[in-house]
Amino acid sequence: MRPPLRATGILLISALTLAACSGTDSESSAASDKSACAPSQGKVELTFTSWVPEMQTVVDAWNAKNPNIQVKLQTGPAGNAGTYQNFFNQLKAGNAPDLGQVEYDALPSFRLQDGLTNLGGCDIVAKAKGQFVDWTWNQVSFGEQGAAYGIPQDAGPMAMFYRKDLFEKNGIKVPTTWQEYADAAVKVKAAGGYITNFSQLDINQFAGLAWQAGAHWFANDGTTWSVSMTDPATTKVATYWQDLLDRKLVSAVPPWTPEWNNAYNSGNAWTWVSAVWGANSIATGAPKTAGKWAVAPMPQWTAGETAAGNWGGSSTAVFKGSKHPYEAAQFALWLNTSDEALTLLNEKANIYPATTAGAQLPALKKGVAFYGGQQIYDVFAEASGHVKADFVWGPTMTKTYADASDGFKAAVSGSSTLTKALESAQQSTIATLKSQSIPVKE
Repeated sequence: MRPPLRATGILLISALTLAACSGTDSESSAASDKSACAPSQGKVELTFTSWVPEMQTVVDAWNAKNPNIQVKLQTGPAGNAGTYQNFFNQLKAGNAPDLGQVEYDALPSFRLQDGLTNLGGCDIVAKAKGQFVDWTWNQVSFGEQGAAYGIPQDAGPMAMFYRKDLFEKNGIKVPTTWQEYADAAVKVKAAGGYITNFSQLDINQFAGLAWQAGAHWFANDGTTWSVSMTDPATTKVATYWQDLLDRKLVSAVPPWTPEWNNAYNSGNAWTWVSAVWGANSIATGAPKTAGKWAVAPMPQWTAGETAAGNWGGSSTAVFKGSKHPYEAAQFALWLNTSDEALTLLNEKANIYPATTAGAQLPALKKGVAFYGGQQIYDVFAEASGHVKADFVWGPTMTKTYADASDGFKAAVSGSSTLTKALESAQQSTIATLKSQSIPVKE
């Protein structure tokens, strides 16, 4: 499997813009963090927060071999479902964990709040740079020379998980276009199910769907931001899903809940257009359906195309305030570069590595029993090469997602629409940028 060199082509926030936004000088920040990145004396205990399933198994493997650097794992919900807000609260209170899982699209928000330790001055980090796929390293450096505000972990190219048995049993064609997907939704509803569950919380999933369609939510000319969450591509996607909601062809239970798991475990939901890491979410949330799932490319807006979106991709960040940044960097590097950790992360949580060598792991070339023995990573490898390279994340995505989520909930309840939710989120985002003295066009 080739490494996901194009799993995302997010244009980077310029170092100048981020430095101006955060009120800190990148060079002085790098220098201060470099002086702090020195080995600690004696035994060290680190705290690490992650929502990756089975992460405890991986942490246990580290602890067994590193008696002088012990890691205590803290688990929480997915980032935008609560963990990021907890991080911000903890940073404000001065009791943040040493390390935390932070998705690439959320890193700018933490950088903006000066919540990340720049590990670029650590010798072990600088030496490890070449092990990672270029674009993933740029995600954690923000384009600053010698900077690293986290260690890349994974990427999230998207595809469609589907109940192969139910489609075959009911004689429904597996959709290859979004029109076919909508047509199949009608037949699935007639068969007593829903083609999928529309998430009212995971706006980053919707971002991946819009990304596939060619959306451009943010742009930066080096000094000034522009925001366009209602561009034609995004509006097309919003209108499409609004139609499915209006016709009650999709369910809308909150994600990452027992109800969400039950929808997939009981056969109530037949597909999930999600990222590569979603393979484990289904396997752990719907264990009764083992062997009944398969993976296919995302449906296309135009037949014959191969466009894909990206959802997620994370880093392991060391937060400001950690008393042991060097040891935290050691653990983060082991977690995201060692064959042992990468193999465990893939086998236990279907993590798709951000290192060039990790993408060649034997574990990624095997058929996956839960998916009927299908070599599902071949599908995601193909998808990773077809993600458009010009999608830009804004500097306050955590707030943007929160604003959009409020509107999405209203749309799901029938009191508003997805288009209105995006219009409101755009205006709120512009107001947020202005309130933080970030140059933005009206």
